[in-house]
Amino acid sequence: MTELRRDPVLGTRVHIVRRRKDRPNLPNTGCPFCVGGLEAPEPYDVRWFPNRWPAMDGERCEVVLYTPDHDATFWSLGDDGARKVVDLWADRTAALGARDDVRYVLVFENRGADVGATISHPHGQIYAYDHVPERQEQRVPWRPDPDPGERLVAERDGWAAWVPYAPMFPISIELAPRRHLVDLPAMGDTDRAALAGLLVDVLGRLDRLWGRPLPYMLWLNQHPDGWFNVEIVSPWRQPGVMRFIAAAEVASTEYFNEVVPEDLAATLRDL
Repeated sequence: MTELRRDPVLGTRVHIVRRRKDRPNLPNTGCPFCVGGLEAPEPYDVRWFPNRWPAMDGERCEVVLYTPDHDATFWSLGDDGARKVVDLWADRTAALGARDDVRYVLVFENRGADVGATISHPHGQIYAYDHVPERQEQRVPWRPDPDPGERLVAERDGWAAWVPYAPMFPISIELAPRRHLVDLPAMGDTDRAALAGLLVDVLGRLDRLWGRPLPYMLWLNQHPDGWFNVEIVSPWRQPGVMRFIAAAEVASTEYFNEVVPEDLAATLRDL
């Protein structure tokens, strides 16, 4: 089963997950997320189910399917399709967050083999922690940049997307509402629609950046004392060229980025 350990010097939490070393790397036959597959026996628009290879015990890990279309992307779902995903994210956040043994619900997506995705069918995951992860705790004082200036990428109905001031990854985008919202369940119809539409806009720009699907990691920061926001990062520094975290960066937790945030934002705005 899963064992949570803490580094005695740095305090870093490490989940030792014995079962996951035996999980399959790729499906043996067909896609399990397509209609009729192992995880989607019946037709669906969006769907969630428990992860067969959970990283934590106690039914804390779920998979979210965005669409039955194997070759779709998040942005190709359009505003209406993306809104269905946002609503499902919100429903699962509320359901998991209501559990007595859950203190933090993390919604995230790994897209593309370069960031570890083993199945290309559009999907994300949800982890329900029995504690608040340290990075999310540290971000509680975070507030959206009131004036990103040249780093602004796009806006939609009270929401904005911009390139962070000092990003660790070569491609990095933040999305947030201009007014204070703490999590998905707190959002009404207008804000959910704006979030869905802005995600479609930004992810579409990222795929057009180099004219090919961009591998990315996406996650939602939501905390009762925080400010809801979305982070999207990619390890590509050029088309198909990975930016690897090097020894000096791992050792010092100080990072070196060759992509100028203002230049990236200008390129994405033009797209």
